[in-house]
Formats: sequence, C-alpha cells, structure tokens
Amino acid sequence: MENKKFYITTPIYYPSDKLHIGHTYCTVATDAIARYKRLAGYDVMFLTGTDEHGQKIEQKATEAGMTPQEFVDSIVEGKGGILDLWKLMNISNDRFIRTTDDYHVSAIQKIFKKMYDNGDIYKGAYKGKYCTPCESFWTESQLKDGCCPDCGRPVIDAEEEAYFFKLSKYADKIRDLLENTDFLQPRSRVNEMVKNFIDPGLEDLCVSRTSFSWGVPVDFDPGHVVYVWVDALSNYITALGYDNDKYDDYKHYWPCEYHIVGKEIVRFHSIIWPAMLMSLGEPVPQHVFGHGWLLLDGGKMSKSKGNVVDPYILAEKFGVDALRFFLMRTFPFGSDGNFSNERLIQTINTDLANDLGNLVSRTTAMVGKYFGGALPEGCKTYDAPESYDTELISMASGLRAAYEAKMEAMAPHEALAEVFHVIQRANKYIDESTPWTLAKDMEANGKRLAHVLYNLLETARICGILLIPFMPESMEKLFVQIGAGADIQDWAAAAVWGALSETATVVKGENLFPRIDMDKALEELEAAAEAAKKAALPAIETEPQLEEKVDFETFCKNDFRAVKVKACSNVKKSEKLLKFTLDDGTGTDRQILSGIAKWYKPEDLVGKTLVAIVNLPPRKMMGQESNGMLISAVHKEKGEEVLNLIMVDDSIPAGAKLC
Repeated sequence: MENKKFYITTPIYYPSDKLHIGHTYCTVATDAIARYKRLAGYDVMFLTGTDEHGQKIEQKATEAGMTPQEFVDSIVEGKGGILDLWKLMNISNDRFIRTTDDYHVSAIQKIFKKMYDNGDIYKGAYKGKYCTPCESFWTESQLKDGCCPDCGRPVIDAEEEAYFFKLSKYADKIRDLLENTDFLQPRSRVNEMVKNFIDPGLEDLCVSRTSFSWGVPVDFDPGHVVYVWVDALSNYITALGYDNDKYDDYKHYWPCEYHIVGKEIVRFHSIIWPAMLMSLGEPVPQHVFGHGWLLLDGGKMSKSKGNVVDPYILAEKFGVDALRFFLMRTFPFGSDGNFSNERLIQTINTDLANDLGNLVSRTTAMVGKYFGGALPEGCKTYDAPESYDTELISMASGLRAAYEAKMEAMAPHEALAEVFHVIQRANKYIDESTPWTLAKDMEANGKRLAHVLYNLLETARICGILLIPFMPESMEKLFVQIGAGADIQDWAAAAVWGALSETATVVKGENLFPRIDMDKALEELEAAAEAAKKAALPAIETEPQLEEKVDFETFCKNDFRAVKVKACSNVKKSEKLLKFTLDDGTGTDRQILSGIAKWYKPEDLVGKTLVAIVNLPPRKMMGQESNGMLISAVHKEKGEEVLNLIMVDDSIPAGAKLC
C-alpha cells in the first residue's frame, strides 16, 4: 500500500545579513513535524527557500556596492548564511527554492499572464502607502500611528503605473474559506483576518512595480516587475513543477497539507494566496498555520531593533539538539513566547539533564554495575509485579497514541509534554523500586532487579523513538547506550512494549545532556555575543595623531560656524565635488565646494546643519569659487577611504560659533 503523502512548507526567507533565533523557530518547528510524518510512514515533501526579489534587496545591494544577485548569493550561500544555518540546525528539507532560480522566474511570468488573460489582472495607477522592509501595500486606515502595522516602521508615499489583481472579486469565497473551514489555524487568526481585511472591504491588490527593476519582469509589458509577494507565494507550486519542466511533483503533492508561517504574514497566505489559486483554477492549500513570535524583553526579535539572538552562539554553547528541543518544548505553538537565555538553560537542566539524561545515565550505569552490561533472559516478566510496574508499563505502552494525537493537532509542545510525563514517571519508578536496595541480595532479588531495569530501558526506548523528530542526533546516542537496534527504533515499535531484547548490550556512555552552570554560562554567552558583535564591525583604520602641538591662540584663529544647507548639486565635469549653497547666519549665501560626492547624494544633504571653517581665503576649484571648508571625519574601511560630514543638531541656528 502506497504511503500517504504530506507536503509541508516554511515561508521562503528574505536573505537577511543577520539571522536570529526567530528565523530558526519556524523552520525547526516545520522540520520536527516533517520528521514526525516520515517516522509515521508518510511520503513527505518539506520545502523551504529564499525570497530574493524586491525593492529592499535592491537598496541593500546598492548600499553594499554589489549587484542584487551578488548580494543574495553571498547571504544565501556564503558563510553564516541561510544554507549554513539550516545545515547547522539539522533541517531535513527535501527541496530548497530560490526565487532567482531560472525555472521559477519563467513560471512566475506564465502565472502572471494566466491571471491577466482570464481577466483578473488589469492595468492602472497605484497611489498609497508602501512599507519597503515588509514589501507591503497599505491603506491610510490600516496604518498604526501612521506606520506599518506589521513592523512599526515608517511607510512611504508610492505613486506609479501598475497592474492590479482583482482580489475584491474573491472576497466572498475567501470569507467562506476562513469562516466555514479549518483552513486557517489556530482559529484565533480567523477573526483577525476577517475583521481587519474582509469586513472593511477587500481591495484590489497592486501586483506590479515600475519604480525599481529587481524582480521578475512582466514579459508582455517591459518596465514592470511582478510584485514580490506574487512572486514569493507562487514558490509553493513552482517548486513542485507547476508551469516548468524542472520538477514533476505537482499532481502528486498539491494541494499542500500545511503552510507554516509567522503570524505577520498570515494575511498574504490566507487571503492573497488562495485568491491567486482560485484565479488560476487550482486547489487551495488544506491548511495555513500562523505561529506566534519569539519575544525578547516584551518585543518581537528584530535586527532593526538590535535585539536579535544568535542561533550560532547558542548551538555552539548548548548543542543543536538542546536548542531544537527548547524551541519546541517551551513555547505553545501558535502563541507568542518570551525568550531568555535563563529560560533556555533552565529547560536544558530540568528536562534534558535532570529528567531524560538522568534516566538513561542511572539505568545504564546500574545495568553495568549489577549485570555486567547485559540483563539475564526472562527479565521482561515478573510473577508478582507491583502496582507501579503496571502503571509505568501502561503509560509507556499508550504513549504513542497520546503523542500522535497532539502532533496531529499541531501541538508539538503538548506532544513533548506527554513524553516527559512518562520520563518523569520512570524516574519516580526508580525511587519506588529502589534498585540499589534490591542489589544488596542478588540471590533473592536478582530477577526482580533485572525486571525493574528492563522496564526502565524499554521506557527509554519508546520515549527515544518519539523524540527523534526533535533531537535526532541525541536519540541515536541514546539507542546505542540502551542497546536498541535499528529494527526497534521505528514508528511501529513505539507502540509495542517489550521489543527490546532482554539481553541487549548496554553501554554506559557520556551524559547525553550534562547539567549547565547557569551563572557561568550566562557570562560566557555575554562575552561570546560581544565578541561576535566586534567581529562583525568593519575593519576601521584611522589617521595617526599628530605629535606637533598647536598653541591655543593659533587654534582660536579658526572660525568654526554652524551652516545650514540651502541647496546642493554636483559640479559639472567633476566626480568628486559637490557645490553647497549655505546659510551662515550673515544674511548672504555662502558657497563652498567639497570633495565628498563619492559618499553623499546632493538631495540627501539639503536641510542638514553642518560645520564649516568660514575664515579661510577663497580658492578656485573647477573654475568656481569656494569660500571656506566643510568639516568631515576621515577613516579607512577595508583599505578604502571614507569621509563622513560632521552634522550637528538642527536646533543650532545658522551662524552659531563652535568653540
């Protein structure tokens, strides 16, 4: 009988030059669910990737002095990039898509043309608010305190020729999908979408841009590029071969069982994406699950806020599996969770060191000490079992069913809670059965002792199988220590009590999860974070200080004044010079030429308050007179000279003397 298929995706990630634990959370959760489904016998397709087009990418590439393609390549494939992070976190994705892949670009052009040909895309002009970091269009009423409601940053006024998608046409179908099915989960997200977007009236969506060029070109109208969210959302089907010859999995895997996304992009996945699919005549996904945010000091982790947490540092310090476990064990999936390093360490110490690690370590040590590393035959059963024997065996035997119910309900944190109830019960069982007391009279109690230890090993085996999706590498070590072969590590074996051989060879290995010294670890984390921050700074080289001293009277002869930029322009035939028209407080405009065109755009300087020496003799530069000198700071970065104009508070009036 053919296995049931299961297609699950993470969102495709914007190539950020600083990845934080929030990025890791979503992907680890999706990976754990995918691994669980494989364990349970499903034919799984797990997709992730990168969203590489858009205005913000183009801007960041320009700032970095790179082409957009060079910029995204360096971050996706470079050291410390997205592919590196997923490898570090042991992510088991089956496919990775980049929206700059040729097959995807070609498919997007066909998808856009299909929606245009069936009358769902039309040409018009866009005028409204746009958030560049989020690549989101907003109406005035949707803004929060005049800013983007998702990220809280300022929006810009946008006006340009554009194509529009008739999103309003699908409003009733989207409402029905949201309100009358389990398409969007958890259910609390449904009210957010209906109240904030459907009830006010679903507006048509701007789906092309003409103000920048880094995107998928609209092939039938040069100058237009496809709106980045139309491009990005379509990856879920192009990665299966929709409208391209790269793959041929679309009919097999679509519709998707689950899109796992952060709550800030639920709107795109639960409203825009199904409307696009309806326009194309394709099935909509079965479910979109919007998980919560990891919060730090009460706010969402964000590079722009400077409150990111580095997964590389945490994984190096505590281990990948411990970090994966913490993310899934601690935060209810679907709700926000407060992250702290203290909470991470506490979870590792309590659940992994004290409970799971202690169970395996104590049990294998006793098997080694009392039976030389292998229990005797006949230890599976005991003629006069105690009530706590029966209780432990019953809990472990029924664990898979309870775990499965939680995983199927998209509650991995609750599935882990079920496993750890059994682990905690097993540790209590050790205290109840007192193996060390039984060992004092092996002739009388040897069979009883062997039975107790077998029950502990078998409990550890069943729990270990169900922990594979969360801590795959650590569970391999666990199976070696308790002597469980590969043939009893699968899903079927998790529901069978007594699969472990009575005479399995037990190995007392190193502790799976050593206990962590909280104070010491926090100090080391702080030092590591500070070192990483310094390492990320550009190499800066400053001019050596002059040894020759200048007397005070000579210094005072320089007349430093605050000047305000009234106008600024490039000097013809010069690549270096900018011409400034300045208000110096005298009532007569002052002209100064400065060789800073390499570092500043003229329009960015108008209105700024700068510092100038105004009592220098005039001099000619490129045939134009310059009366004074603007003060800059100079240094070198990676061998290249960099100049920064000295700018002062705009409340300082023009002509104010600096002393």
